[in-house]
Amino acid sequence: MLQTTLLPRVFLMKDKGNEFALADPDPKWSVEAVMHFYANTYPTLTTAKAVGPEIINDTVQYRFETTMGTKG
Repeated sequence: MLQTTLLPRVFLMKDKGNEFALADPDPKWSVEAVMHFYANTYPTLTTAKAVGPEIINDTVQYRFETTMGTKG
């Protein structure tokens, strides 16, 4: 018998040079809805784009990349 398993989604982002994972607030939400949800906490996400998915370690990973320039 064939079984299907949904892999958990993980959302990665960088803030102040540190990369970290954000939990999936609702697996039914689109990737864009998750990004808008977290934009309240991380304002840089308002101008970010989602990259992915990429399957790594039995998770489906999306990366939120900001499109703003960096100071340097």
